[in-house]
Amino acid sequence: MDQAWIVPDWEAPATVGAAVSTRHGPGVSLPPYDRLNLGLRSGDDPARVTENRAALATGLRLPAAPLWLRQVHGTDVADAASVPGSDDEPVADAAIARGPGRVLAILTADCLPVLFASDDGQTIGAAHAGWRGLAAGVLENTVARMGVPPDSLFAWLGPAIGGPSYEVGAEVRAAFVERDPAAEAAFTPTRPGHWTCDLYTLARRRLAAAGVERISGGGFDTFRDPRFYSYRREGAASGRFASLIWTRAD
Repeated sequence: MDQAWIVPDWEAPATVGAAVSTRHGPGVSLPPYDRLNLGLRSGDDPARVTENRAALATGLRLPAAPLWLRQVHGTDVADAASVPGSDDEPVADAAIARGPGRVLAILTADCLPVLFASDDGQTIGAAHAGWRGLAAGVLENTVARMGVPPDSLFAWLGPAIGGPSYEVGAEVRAAFVERDPAAEAAFTPTRPGHWTCDLYTLARRRLAAAGVERISGGGFDTFRDPRFYSYRREGAASGRFASLIWTRAD
């Protein structure tokens, strides 16, 4: 049977739930978006995406509607407490929440989703780390906005394009190496002016520098794994899958 969800293998408290959707979940999107496309701005029929989002919430037994974001490859962090309603989608690439019954969601199709939980289970975070946001500090901003000691956090690196599948140019390499020369270890030369780029290595370096010590996950490759949407593999007709984290209701 196709796997509908992936549950992170990490040491987050029992009061915190997390899951990653796959395209094989209980959705109604038609080819080429089949089946559980969750991206409203992916070119799919919005009515089908809305139905998919409802099926996601039911399938995972979420305690509330997810806070969806209008992601722009930036570094802004939304606080769920300041968003007027669940139908609002703030322009941000990360979000945080405190207290029971909160759900955060990040949409990706090759970029790196990162989930965060405090060790007391009271504060959660989620970030969308494409190379631009990762280089500009979206992970550091998320850690800072959570308002707890960084060494009290758990971080989990979700499905993203794998290093061997992700060739980039000099602009991407420079964005990391000019700030952190040791980040060169995440880049492997392929042809003149091009390198493969390991987002997982870069994210681990950034998180460790920010004081986050308990980092798990990684090891996926959305480009090669058909369970996931991949913009680099499918182009403009790619859907989006979601990485979600929530605090269980009282």
